[in-house]
Amino acid sequence: MRHLMSPLDFSVEELDQLLDLASDIEKNPGKYAHACDGKKLATCFYEPSTRTRLSFEAAMLNLGGSVLGFASADSSSAAKGESISDTIRVISCYADICAMRHPKEGAALVASQKSGIPVINAGDGGHQHPTQTLTDLMTIRSLKGRLGNLTIGLCGDLKFGRTVHSLINALIRYENVKFILISPEELRIPSYIRDDVLRANHIEFEEVERLEDAMNQLDVLYMTRVQRERFFNEEDYIRLKDYYILTKEKMELAREDMLVLHPLPRVNEISVEVDDDPRAVYFQQAQYGVYVRMALILTLLEITVM
Repeated sequence: MRHLMSPLDFSVEELDQLLDLASDIEKNPGKYAHACDGKKLATCFYEPSTRTRLSFEAAMLNLGGSVLGFASADSSSAAKGESISDTIRVISCYADICAMRHPKEGAALVASQKSGIPVINAGDGGHQHPTQTLTDLMTIRSLKGRLGNLTIGLCGDLKFGRTVHSLINALIRYENVKFILISPEELRIPSYIRDDVLRANHIEFEEVERLEDAMNQLDVLYMTRVQRERFFNEEDYIRLKDYYILTKEKMELAREDMLVLHPLPRVNEISVEVDDDPRAVYFQQAQYGVYVRMALILTLLEITVM
């Protein structure tokens, strides 16, 4: 039995196979419409989510399966003090696979160690968000045709943004990837990513404060929101939340084939006027997330569709 805690749980070869499967699902949805008939997905979400939870549910329903679960800790036995270990043991009696989101780092890993079914980490604190990373990789590969030989701009909250950390860890395994890290001093990439991931693997990167200084160098711009829930101090959040806003004027500085990605939800860091720009692919990215999660469910359940 296999779980997904981190994008690094898959080798590059396995990742390519997963993305190939997701691409086939995109092209031939009818072929997979009954692949999970009789199977159940449990969505155990201890913190709020719209896209991730609904994307998992849509994925399982598209495969012909069914869904059960809860959307907040308050609506689960966690409110009564039940441990994650006990919860997953019970869930294992009801479902065939589980997607879990939890505010504490490592919670999904604890669950996987006690689970009788595959567990997918759907986000744990500021740590990992592997299925978002798989979605990001599919978006880039589908629209750029490659995952190597790219300059990636990561903008906004690089300190607490788990999507950023996961994406860096995944992309460094491809050739000739350069990162431009765009953030205020207070939200710079953590030192363990800078030193233990980027420098340790001899990955080219630079850190800048102004988005305008990076725009014309980028193949992909990955925007993130400044996350209120990751701050201990409300004053710091208010001071930094509007630090970067992508506008139509800033888009004019970019290459004609640059892609703009965003894990969503957006607050105001991308002006709505940018939505009509063909380079803005964040809603398309959300659709790719369904295909990736369908492919992941099939892979972890070891279901092959001929």
